[in-house]
Amino acid sequence: MVKVHEGMLNAEGMKIAIISARFNDMITKELTQGSIDCLKRHGVKEGDIHLYWVPGAFEIPSTARKVAESGKFDGVICIGAVIRGATPHFDMVANEATKGIAQVGMNSNVPVIFGVLTTDSIEQALERAGTKAGNKGWDAALNVIEMVNLNKNI
Repeated sequence: MVKVHEGMLNAEGMKIAIISARFNDMITKELTQGSIDCLKRHGVKEGDIHLYWVPGAFEIPSTARKVAESGKFDGVICIGAVIRGATPHFDMVANEATKGIAQVGMNSNVPVIFGVLTTDSIEQALERAGTKAGNKGWDAALNVIEMVNLNKNI
């Protein structure tokens, strides 16, 4: 018989850090609020949610590394919004933020969740920040809860 392991969605007693970029804050504030709402609804006490604002998505990985290594948190959620423009800046920021967050996650003993939107337009970002496509910040919070619980069972 196959033994199945998966994380439950009970977040009671968890301490979670959110690293959120101020750049495109019209989007990131909504994503961050979605994460906070999800965490609270699943049992995380408001005082056990720590929010770290950074200037932009490029700065997320270094802060996420420091937070993950602090030993104070069960999981880390990384929130940002990189929206394509007329220059190659989008590709550089999106790629480096993605690689950096992935590297932190691979080298960390706690789950580090990627909640950075990379969209072609502001409309696509708005859709993912609580309109047509739901709130991806909420989804990132669900992911951190599940992964924290799964890691406890390994």
